[in-house]
Amino acid sequence: MSTLQAIVLGLVQGLTEFLPISSSGHLILVPWLFNWTFLLDNPDLNKTFDVALHLGTFLGVVAYFWRDIGRYLGAWLRSLGRRRVETPEERIAWYLVVGTVPGIVLGALAEDLVTDRLGDPWLIAVMLAVFGVVLYLVDRRALRTRDLTELRLRDALLIGTAQAIALSPGVSRSGVTITAARAVGLNREAATRFSFLLSLPIIAGALAYRGVGLLSEGLPAGLIGPFAWGIAASATSGFAAIWGLLAYLRRRDFRPFVIYRLLAAAFVLGLIAAGVRAASI
Repeated sequence: MSTLQAIVLGLVQGLTEFLPISSSGHLILVPWLFNWTFLLDNPDLNKTFDVALHLGTFLGVVAYFWRDIGRYLGAWLRSLGRRRVETPEERIAWYLVVGTVPGIVLGALAEDLVTDRLGDPWLIAVMLAVFGVVLYLVDRRALRTRDLTELRLRDALLIGTAQAIALSPGVSRSGVTITAARAVGLNREAATRFSFLLSLPIIAGALAYRGVGLLSEGLPAGLIGPFAWGIAASATSGFAAIWGLLAYLRRRDFRPFVIYRLLAAAFVLGLIAAGVRAASI
C-alpha cells in the first residue's frame, strides 16, 4: 500500500462516513474500481486498515462535537447518580445509549454475514439506489420540524434499529439514521446532529472490539507511515464533512446526495454489465 492510496482511502472514509452515501460501500468500491488487489486479496490487512480509518473518523467527530460530548456525558452521569432523568440533556444522553444497543447486538450476531455475503459490488450498488430513494421520499414527506429536545424514547429506538440495518455496505449509517430521524419528525439539522452523535458510541465500540487484536498483532511491517497518513486524512475529511453538511442542511435538502447515490449505482452496475469489473469480489 502506497501513501497516496492510504490518503485516498482516508479521504473517502472521512467524507462518506458522515455524508449519507455509505462509507463501507465506498471502501469496497474504490479498491474494486481501481483494482487495488493489495486490499481485495488480503482480508486481514483490509480489516486492520479499516480499524485505522475508523480511528480517524472517530477523532474527527470528537473534535467537532467535543462540547456536546462533555455536556451529554456529564448529564448522563448526573442522571445515573440520582437514578432519574430530569433535564432535556439527560434524556438525549440516555436516548444515545438506547439508540446504540440495536447496532451492537446485530453487529455481534451478524458480523460474519456482513463480511462474507453483503460486500459484493452489485449488492452495494442496489443498496445505494434503494436507500437513496427511501431517503428522498421520507425527507420530502416529513412535514414536521421537531427539535432534538423533542425526541422521544420510541424515536431513539427506531433510529437505533435503523442504524443496525446499515451494517450492510451501501445502506449508509448516517443516511439511514437521518432517514429514520426525519420519519419521526426531526428537522434536517436535528436529525443529522443526532445521527452524528449516535455514531460516537458505535464507532468507539467497534474500535475497542477490533483494536484488541490489532494491538496484540501489531501493524504490518512497512505500513506505519501509510496508516498514519490514512488516519490523518480520515480525521480531517470527517471533520470537514460534518461541518459542511450541517451548514448545508440549514438551507437545503438531501437531493444532491440522492442523485449521487443513483449515479454511483448506475455506474457500478454499468461496469459490471459491460464486463469491465466483476459483480463479486
